[in-house]
Amino acid sequence: MQAMNPQLQANLCGRLRELEKRVLDHSADIEHWFRAQWRNHKPPFYGSVDLRNACFKLAPVDTNLFPGGFNNLSESAWPVTVQALMASIETHCPDIRRVLLVPENHTRNAFYLANVARLAAMLQQAGLQVRIGSLLPEVTERSELSLELPDGQPVRLTLEPLTRVGSRLTVQDFDPCLILLNNDLSGGVPELLRGLSGQRLFPPLHAGWVTRRKSQHFAAYQEVAAEFAERLQIDPWLIDSFFDQCQGVDFQARVGEDCLAEKVDAMLGRIRQKYAEHGISQTPFVVVKADSGTYGMGIMTVKDASEIRNLNRKQRNKMSVIKEGQTVSDVLIQEGVHSFETVRQPEGDSVAEPVVYMVDRFVVGGFYRVHSERGPDENLNAPGARFVPLPFEEGCQQPVLNEDPDATPNRLYLYGVISRLALLAAARELEATHPTAQKG
Repeated sequence: MQAMNPQLQANLCGRLRELEKRVLDHSADIEHWFRAQWRNHKPPFYGSVDLRNACFKLAPVDTNLFPGGFNNLSESAWPVTVQALMASIETHCPDIRRVLLVPENHTRNAFYLANVARLAAMLQQAGLQVRIGSLLPEVTERSELSLELPDGQPVRLTLEPLTRVGSRLTVQDFDPCLILLNNDLSGGVPELLRGLSGQRLFPPLHAGWVTRRKSQHFAAYQEVAAEFAERLQIDPWLIDSFFDQCQGVDFQARVGEDCLAEKVDAMLGRIRQKYAEHGISQTPFVVVKADSGTYGMGIMTVKDASEIRNLNRKQRNKMSVIKEGQTVSDVLIQEGVHSFETVRQPEGDSVAEPVVYMVDRFVVGGFYRVHSERGPDENLNAPGARFVPLPFEEGCQQPVLNEDPDATPNRLYLYGVISRLALLAAARELEATHPTAQKG
């Protein structure tokens, strides 16, 4: 699949150009600041960030610490990713030789399994022995999986049952040094993973959605964005979004409805005020979603608080349950960010949002999430979404200063900067929520 250059609605993007130029003019200071931050805050092993580019602002709307789309990166991202994996291993655990990769339980999802196969191959290229251990109870012996993607590409994996030997996790004849989770633990932490000793575990268990909350992440991001914006002398709102939360919500029983409607109404008012301040004529909207979880489940777009009180049964059912049947009780209210990026498809231009992938502190690639049936104010992480690689051929770790701010490498550099801010926020978030961290 060919990598795609960003396409923006030029008539809306004058403010974005100002932000791009400010970032390019301060790129040396930005990189120095990042280096200092990474000395004080250990980056997650890997991560991906969903961005939304409204032309008048560019902000992250989700940060995933168990990225499941390595198969969607361009082929040119392979060497950059392998190098980043090698650097990460050397930094975090230089004595590691054997890795046990623990995937999600999507045994029939060929696209996800293609991600697992790509990640395993990259780890092998980084000089590691790799085996894949399954949490599925029905996987009781070594088994070969062979599936085919819609384009005819074969996906082949060998899954093995996980075994607990004392305080170590193993598969047959393989005692790993590192357990790498590509399972976000939405359904809880299996006993097999608790109390491990003598083995490194990345990401840590408290990074899983059973305990992690998006509101905690965006609180950390708010602090990071404010620090960054002060250095660049810009309004932090240009790279950040308002958010709030409601706890104890029950969509089926209509519990917490007033809390949700009131906070939606208040946030819409705050957004209108910002739009007026910046001379923006777009219609504000809010995204209501589960405070934990992935896969685009439990999400709705709201333009008026009355929509919360007028949900029909189908909408309530949709908002009540997320991945692995988990019931929604904590809800995030997030400022909606339009996406005025498009990718040209056979049926016409389709709305797109960039997703940036990182290993350790390095940007390694990205892709557009594209949806031909969704608008610029809707969630694109929905059935029917397609993925188009972004051209991160050189990793876009540095801008091209003698080119126009709108040049593709410079726009991708900006995407990388904002994504690294989100990764830094995740690092601080994990420090603050570590089980041994002092509360207060």
